[in-house]
Amino acid sequence: MTDPVVLKVAVLASGTGTNLQALIDQVHGRDGVRIVAVGSDKPEALALERAQAAGIETALFPVSDFNGNRAARDGAMADWLRARGVQLVVLAGYMQILGPAFLDRFADQVINLHPALLPAFPGLDAVNQALAYGAKVFGVTVHFVDEGVDSGPVIMQRAVELPDARVLDDVLPHVHALEHQMLPEVVRLFARGAVRIASTHPRRVLVGPLAVLPER
Repeated sequence: MTDPVVLKVAVLASGTGTNLQALIDQVHGRDGVRIVAVGSDKPEALALERAQAAGIETALFPVSDFNGNRAARDGAMADWLRARGVQLVVLAGYMQILGPAFLDRFADQVINLHPALLPAFPGLDAVNQALAYGAKVFGVTVHFVDEGVDSGPVIMQRAVELPDARVLDDVLPHVHALEHQMLPEVVRLFARGAVRIASTHPRRVLVGPLAVLPER
């Protein structure tokens, strides 16, 4: 009897790992998904403890171990992930930019979660950017990663209206709730082969049953 087809997922995280925990709780070991590796650039990242508690292999890739050479660090990390058969790399609060060589090795296989409705408010501190702008609608984007900063094709977006929001704590619980729903949902879609970039438009992502939506 052969094993069922399983999407092997890696998660890269720099911080507390609440989105990793959402993936562990909701899709790891079910829905055709298995998280096989968790990497971090920070030895103190709580994400590593969450992974270890779930029996998931972990590794550290601080750039200081590579004499500050980010390309060498990315190469070592890519080798580690490929050796584990990783098919999808999820950036869940990973606070490093991945270079083109890494992205070439995982072409259309790296996704990121961003706490804003891109293309608005890319980069760091997105929620505070939105608050400073006076935004009344906030949200979350899951997107493919390219060589830019939060500039890859959008896979999924969801919004929440918060017209009275004034400070970060008015927004973050709502944003985190969206993140914890959306990221597992997108990973499930990848496991079903239901996400692809349209051949007719490099920025249009088709999401649906086996991604057979018309490419208008």
